[in-house]
Amino acid sequence: MGLPLQLMSLEDFLAWENAQPERHEFYRGEVFAMTGGRRTHGRTVSNLNRRIGERLDGSPCQVFAESMKIQVGRDTILYPDIFVTCDKADLATDMVFRAPRLVVEVLSPSTQAYDRSQKFALYRRLASLQEYILVDPETRRIESFRRSADDQWLFHDMSQDQAMTVACLDLSIPLAQVFEGMDPAAEPAEQPTLA
Repeated sequence: MGLPLQLMSLEDFLAWENAQPERHEFYRGEVFAMTGGRRTHGRTVSNLNRRIGERLDGSPCQVFAESMKIQVGRDTILYPDIFVTCDKADLATDMVFRAPRLVVEVLSPSTQAYDRSQKFALYRRLASLQEYILVDPETRRIESFRRSADDQWLFHDMSQDQAMTVACLDLSIPLAQVFEGMDPAAEPAEQPTLA
């Protein structure tokens, strides 16, 4: 017979997790370690963070990437790859955000099923969330789920489009910019030296 599972409270998790060098997600008392991503994942997150940030300059919204926590109810803490919030309380917080308008997850083979199903179901509990975008750097697919006025989630496949449209923020990013630097052959042969 195994040992009983020791569940953590949300408060205990936040205190513990803030002292850890790695990131962990929290769901109903259980803690899940976040794994490191591939180069294509990191590059896509970097591209999206930069391009969305440029388009939000001068707006009341801000973009955040990877190391920021989103709280969903009293039982869940998640780390989205990218999110945008326009909420005044969120923009004043230091660590835990609660009202994202947009969440973008960059898929990897190990997290794709989770991001498409359970994680999306958790995010849908946020009344503030208007759009959930999945970006697959391996297949160059971009899919969006947008909340309608009657609280339904509508699917949009942008994989064959020229740009990724973020309807909830009224902006678009050419797919060439989303996937910029993804082809190793297009990378400069000479690496810069760091002083």
